[in-house]
Amino acid sequence: MRSLCTTRAGGASRGPFASLNLADHVGDDPARVARNRALLSDRLALPDEPLWLRQVHGCEVALGGVDALGCQADAAVAVGPGVVCAVLTADCLPLLLCDPAGTRVAAVHAGWRGLVAGVIETAVASMQTAPGDLLAWLGPAIGPDAFEVGDEVRAAFLARDPAAGAAFRASSGGRWLADIYLLARRRLDAVGVGQVSGGGLCTVTDARRFYSYRRDGATGRMGTLIWMTE
Repeated sequence: MRSLCTTRAGGASRGPFASLNLADHVGDDPARVARNRALLSDRLALPDEPLWLRQVHGCEVALGGVDALGCQADAAVAVGPGVVCAVLTADCLPLLLCDPAGTRVAAVHAGWRGLVAGVIETAVASMQTAPGDLLAWLGPAIGPDAFEVGDEVRAAFLARDPAAGAAFRASSGGRWLADIYLLARRRLDAVGVGQVSGGGLCTVTDARRFYSYRRDGATGRMGTLIWMTE
């Protein structure tokens, strides 16, 4: 099994998308996006083109080997070699899951709307493995000192989990600073996934390494990938 998260460096895109933008829906030159994706595949010797999803901040899960490239989903699960699960992010949380033997893997796009909708719970259930046996990794996302939200976001989480208030700190003007890492850890813990690593990298404050939609508006996307080797 192999996995990684890209940074913004090492590609062909220019301007606000510089340089390894992997998203074809953000206004970048399609030829440069195609070049970046080819560079990624070549450098990593990927077994196949990643299962790039049409992400909509929901909780649908694509099954590698069954669902087609470009299908609408916010997570991808593979239960055999040759399928590269991938999600694109630029502040939302990328989450990877695997079983201890590396025979089942998943990539999850977990923005706040997806977390509220249950994308983690749906992805864990789709793994068809005892949650306590799963390993989870949290990739770079908007940090708790940068993720300012309104009352409606906090209320949406509290409606699902009254103790989620621990992930929010009062900010100015009646708004809140949210810890998306803690919110994800709470959802993982609630379904029995206790072996969690990663977290702590802020896409907003690290402009050299990461794209950030909150910081820049027009920007590219990083890729977080996981796949099984033969």
